[in-house]
Amino acid sequence: MSSYASRAGATVAALAALCFVAPQASAADRTAVTEGLRLSPAANATTRTIAAQERRAAIEAATVCGTGYELYYAEPLPTLDTRLGTLFTYDNGGLGPGDSECAILDNNTGSAKWMKIQLCENKASNPRCSVDQGNYSDYAGPVFMDNCPTVTALMKTTSSSSSYLINRVLGSFCD
Repeated sequence: MSSYASRAGATVAALAALCFVAPQASAADRTAVTEGLRLSPAANATTRTIAAQERRAAIEAATVCGTGYELYYAEPLPTLDTRLGTLFTYDNGGLGPGDSECAILDNNTGSAKWMKIQLCENKASNPRCSVDQGNYSDYAGPVFMDNCPTVTALMKTTSSSSSYLINRVLGSFCD
């Protein structure tokens, strides 16, 4: 069981223990949000395809980010043919000052790797950054940032390795 599922299960159990009951959604309601996943209106075709094909992973990553987040961007890394990880980025309904973005780097290798996910403010001098790095078998993150951050996703076999399995830097969320 992935740690997404473990964490999501723990959250559900905690809510059940507090006697919170969520209303049941109809099939039409689920379809409107891509079977439980909210997509940003700005999500591109690749992101929408990954959301459809990897719905469970995209939903689990969104759950880690928290409520109110929409899938903004998803990318198989380093390529679709040699997918070792998936970068998921989410926004809370808007892009820009005062809006929050969240990023997760999903490990698709089946074994622990050194991973780093980083969001940094999109400004020239002294940007604030939010970073999560370490050896992970499931995912790195979540990391959060506002003000149109840049995204860095890295993966290596070990922290001391000199070559990267994944080395991806994306421009600003607002680009």
